[in-house]
Amino acid sequence: MRTRQSVFQDIDWIMVGVYLFLVAFGWMSIYAATYDEAHRAVNDMTQNHGKQMLWIGLSLVIAAAILLFDHRFFETFAYGIYGVSIALLLGVLIVGSEIKGAQSWFVLGPVSFQPSEIAKYGTALALAKYLSQYGARFKERKVLLTSLAIIFFPAALIMLQPDVGSVLVFSTLLIVLYRQGLSGWWFVVALIAVFLFVMALFMKQWTLQLFGDNEIGGTWIFLGALTLIVGAFYYQFRKQKGSLPIFSGGLVAMIGYYLSVDYLFDHLLKPHHQNRINELLGIVSDPLGAGYNVHQSKIAIGSGGFSGKGFLQGTQTKFHFVPEQSTDFIFCTVGEEWGFLGTLVLILAFIFLLGRIIWSSENQRSEFTRNYGYAAAAILFIHFTINIGMAIGLAPVIGIPLPFFSYGGSSLWSFTILLFTFIKLDSERKFVLR
Repeated sequence: MRTRQSVFQDIDWIMVGVYLFLVAFGWMSIYAATYDEAHRAVNDMTQNHGKQMLWIGLSLVIAAAILLFDHRFFETFAYGIYGVSIALLLGVLIVGSEIKGAQSWFVLGPVSFQPSEIAKYGTALALAKYLSQYGARFKERKVLLTSLAIIFFPAALIMLQPDVGSVLVFSTLLIVLYRQGLSGWWFVVALIAVFLFVMALFMKQWTLQLFGDNEIGGTWIFLGALTLIVGAFYYQFRKQKGSLPIFSGGLVAMIGYYLSVDYLFDHLLKPHHQNRINELLGIVSDPLGAGYNVHQSKIAIGSGGFSGKGFLQGTQTKFHFVPEQSTDFIFCTVGEEWGFLGTLVLILAFIFLLGRIIWSSENQRSEFTRNYGYAAAAILFIHFTINIGMAIGLAPVIGIPLPFFSYGGSSLWSFTILLFTFIKLDSERKFVLR
């Protein structure tokens, strides 16, 4: 029987190295984004870069502590951690502080944190444990419904804050279910829902231009076209058993969803969310209002050219043209100072990290570890994709940080815990019998 010489013996040091690179590169970008001649000291705690250095130091302590844990701790207490995160989400709705239009923060003196960050981690653990316990292939409806409840119950609580960005992160955990055998048709349905949502917004604008205040004409045109499309699919598959009720039910559901979009858009989303979505889709153009951040971000990234202006040489950065440049729009600092080459290195580093997590997950003997690895990769992937998409105008601005890179203690700690829990579980791969 093989014995372990050290708790650090089978650690994936390549993954750790990529983490350290991203954290260091992120700190350099935060330093550049907040650079002030009067506060040049790297440990100046009155500046974001000084505070971030403290957060990084504590993150390294957290990472080392996780590696010292018994790997069985995470599976044993998965439901307990999930329960604590749910309690915190309920608590923040009652006594939380409102920041930037969302009641999603606990503020304790100089320290503030978002329980939604803990909820992402807790949900990943709980979902991984549930699926590993039942060997789920979703043949039983109960297993599917319970899995969806684990994912979307905390998401529903977060929507009440409201924090649309975090809700979107939870939806990507469906990737774990897909790996376990969930039909790909669920993702087709999700794409249809997004398409209908976008089309409803365009049709509203189009009908206002064509028919004035009378939106009924354009709505009937679109619903008629939708009926013809579904009818064509039914004609193609009419000989298959049960096709009529399936296509009829699908048509009714799509029409009902389409007609409800106006209400959902006007009442569920806040005005600034509505403006940002309209700006992204090109329905309205407001470069000095809702589109200001993205417009300035694209200018900064474009001005970096192929190799960038150099460290601390970014003019858009120096003169603070881009709001939230050390948090949501940290990517534009990389683009301006390091150019195309710098952004390419950053993107490749993230892709490599995500690919290695997936590769390691597929080589696990423990189903819990494999499921958790996919959950961690899904959470990191959506943050990485949406944050960079926001900076270059391909995604709505919904306040999602770039993992290990954006300024902030709670986000850095949560991503560190998320990643190093998988690194710890992965290090036990050779010792797991099942």
